[in-house]
Parts: sequence; C-alpha cells; structure tokens
Amino acid sequence: MKNTFYKLNYNYDSLEPHIDSKTVEIHYSKHHQNYFNKFTEALEKYPELQEKSVEDILKNIDSVPEDIRETIKNNGGGYFNHSLYWSVMQPGGSNKPSDDFAQKLGGFENFKEEFTKKSLSLFGSGWVWLAVNQEGNFEIMQTANQNCPLSEGNYPVLTIDLWEHAYYLKYQNRRAEYIEAWWNLVNWDVVEKLYQLRS
Repeated sequence: MKNTFYKLNYNYDSLEPHIDSKTVEIHYSKHHQNYFNKFTEALEKYPELQEKSVEDILKNIDSVPEDIRETIKNNGGGYFNHSLYWSVMQPGGSNKPSDDFAQKLGGFENFKEEFTKKSLSLFGSGWVWLAVNQEGNFEIMQTANQNCPLSEGNYPVLTIDLWEHAYYLKYQNRRAEYIEAWWNLVNWDVVEKLYQLRS
C-alpha cells in the first residue's frame, strides 16, 4: 500500500487550551482513522490504485472507477484533508509568516480577515483553504463536506476544519471562537514549505 495513516507528531493535549485534548483524540483516532480505513478498503479491488498516493488519486478523481469514485472522494478527501489540517498546526502557539510570504498573501492582517470571513460564512460542514490555483496565485477557497482542492486542480497549503466534530466539545455552536483560537496554532513554517514545494 502506498498510503499509510498520518502520524500525529504531537500529543493529544498539545494544542490546549485552543483545542482541547478530548476533541483532538476523538477527531484523530476516530474520525480521521475512519476516513483512512474506508479509503483503503475502497482501493482493495483496484491494485493499480493502491500504488498511487492519495494526492495523485484525488488530483485525478474523474479517472477513478465509477463504482468507488464517491467513496474515494469522501473518504480519500477526509484522509488527506485531516492530514493537512494536523500538519499545519503546532503546539506552543503560532509563529508568524515571513515578511516575503506575508507580502505574497497581500498582507497578513488582510489575509487573516478574509480567511476568517470565508470560515464564518461557510454553510454546513466543510473546509476553508489557502490554495495555489492553476495560474499560480493564492486563492482562499471553501469546500463542502470532504471535497478537496486537489480535485479542482488547486494545491492547498493551509486549511481549517469546520465540521462541528472539530470544535463542538469545547466551543459548542460558537464557530467564531474556534476560528479565532485556531489562529493561535498555525505553523507558518510548514505552510511556507508546502508553498515552496508547489512553486
């Protein structure tokens, strides 16, 4: 198998007080794990797909056999999206983007305000992303459910999970508080490295 379950590189309580330990534990070990399990199960009868990374599969979602395409879109998306989400957060608080990267974003405060607005306005469950579009420019995107920018030809470098299971134990229906707290965890070193890989 080309794909292995994402290894969380910090403890469940490492994102306290912004995201509580129990939420991280359930989110990672139950929700994320379940997406991965269903994704790999769907690939079992297609050995040629087992040799491809989840990124390559999602980039070419239209070429996935029709009988498993929706399952792959939902569960492969859930597997990839969560892996990126965990990877762009860090214990001990957020650092700042470099001056050069902040300039590419159009100024950090402007970017933060726009990303927050997109996060607050997302209806239902889904994600908000900073992605590099097909023209090579940054774009703040919303996707519903477990849809992934890779399937639309865009390359994501930052994401926030806006499904209620990401924040409900601590914040209940107060999505705005969760979003504000999440900014305290962003690992801009990782975000910039992902961008450099793409550019």
